[in-house]
Amino acid sequence: MLFVNADDLGWTEEITDRILICYRQRRIHAASAMMFMKDSERATELTRENVLPVGLHLNLTQNFTGESVPANVRDQHRLVAAYLKARKVNQILYNPLLRSAFNYTFQAQWDEFYRLYGQESTRIDGHHHMHLCMNMLVSGSLPKGIRIRRNFTFRPGEKDPVNRLYRHLVDRWLTSRFLCTDFFFSMAPIDQERLQRIVLMSKSSDVELMVHAGVEKEYSFLLSPEWASLTSQGH
Repeated sequence: MLFVNADDLGWTEEITDRILICYRQRRIHAASAMMFMKDSERATELTRENVLPVGLHLNLTQNFTGESVPANVRDQHRLVAAYLKARKVNQILYNPLLRSAFNYTFQAQWDEFYRLYGQESTRIDGHHHMHLCMNMLVSGSLPKGIRIRRNFTFRPGEKDPVNRLYRHLVDRWLTSRFLCTDFFFSMAPIDQERLQRIVLMSKSSDVELMVHAGVEKEYSFLLSPEWASLTSQGH
């Protein structure tokens, strides 16, 4: 089965509107919503009107742009974001000094999702994939049994052996505790032969494809006849 998910719902009005256009035209299946952002509130109303399936898009790095973000939430989020953006290696290192900041930042967004949508999220993914940073993985905050986005799937030779081993170990840990698809890909870079292989793979496996309607090339391709033809093959 092919599951096409649009990230960043609620970040801006333009992104929200583009995601809804794609959904109405059956170019995507679901979206992931950002909390405490400029368009989070409006996105909730439009999601309900259009019956768009939504999960939590955990944001640990992008500045909150909402007008009424609690001061404590904003402060704790800034600590987390500064740490993750300081060095790329910090994503795979555990910082015990920021344990409470990570937990607080996650819980605030989890609770906000419940406030906006009236129910707990049934799945979680992360902005810039940071839901899989080490502080989140070992925090115990992620609800056991929930659907979690796994690491990107790469073909042999696309990443160095150490990188592939680390991702493999994390994915094994994830699948032992959470629900995960068999494979996970990004629409970018857009290559029709590559996307064709992904669609064919989805005939025998559960495959998630991440798309960003806020990126002009991806948005245009999502609305193209070529994408409509490809996705029709995945059913």
